[in-house]
Amino acid sequence: MDPIKTLIVDDEERFRITLGKLLASHGLVVKDVGSGQEALDELAREPYDIVLLDVKMPGMSGTEVLPRIKALDPAIEVIVLTGHASVDIAAELIGHGAADYLVKPYRIQELLDIIAVANDRRKATKRAGS
Repeated sequence: MDPIKTLIVDDEERFRITLGKLLASHGLVVKDVGSGQEALDELAREPYDIVLLDVKMPGMSGTEVLPRIKALDPAIEVIVLTGHASVDIAAELIGHGAADYLVKPYRIQELLDIIAVANDRRKATKRAGS
């Protein structure tokens, strides 16, 4: 089975690096970027299975970048990770195509389970489209 290619988009560098190491230790292929624009640039260069997207970032917020990510690749699964819980923001992000929404802090196993489900859904969507 191919490893899940995951892009972490978060302006907190220490969080990105720590999460990246944790996910890599569970067999995922991980790259991290610090802004919405960097995410769009990276996704234009390289395909990913999963994007882990922060909401509150300087410049382009997660709510602004999410529709652009889905426009680049409608099959990509975007999981929103945020320290700012809001039902309104969660509903907006799900409406724009986010697969799931996790509030920091969360258990790594919970995130891994959500990534696995999202990746299975992405593969099913790609199979259905081909």
